[in-house]
Amino acid sequence: MTPMHLEIITAEASLYEGDVDALAAPGTEGQLGILPNHAALLAVLQPGELRYRLGGTETSLVVSGGFIEVGGNRVMVLADAAEHVDEIDEARAEEARARARARINERTADVDLERALASLRRAQVRLDISRRRRHRGVGAPDREGTPSS
Repeated sequence: MTPMHLEIITAEASLYEGDVDALAAPGTEGQLGILPNHAALLAVLQPGELRYRLGGTETSLVVSGGFIEVGGNRVMVLADAAEHVDEIDEARAEEARARARARINERTADVDLERALASLRRAQVRLDISRRRRHRGVGAPDREGTPSS
């Protein structure tokens, strides 16, 4: 199978550019599975796990939202923010979740409830995905595809 070209870009950096065999992305209407020669598509991403595979190596990132465009055997992911799963600082994510919960519980006039809820969702997604990946155990491939020890 001919691979497709993938670019993952945030405002801060280009996180990946190269060929992949498959991609799974968290769309607002559900999980999107993209294979080479996929029909043209433009979709909104929600916070969640984005996975791509090349050969036997699967790489996972957490995205906080954004857009995905598919066309001409190319996929462009414009993420609001993204990070490799193995780079998530769980303590920092837990602090962000606690801050968001505190803002929601306080609900003072100056708190933007929608923004606080979005922050809570992003922090929870980061924690859930990081913990799920960590609990897969020793020997699970890291983002370069080598078994962890």
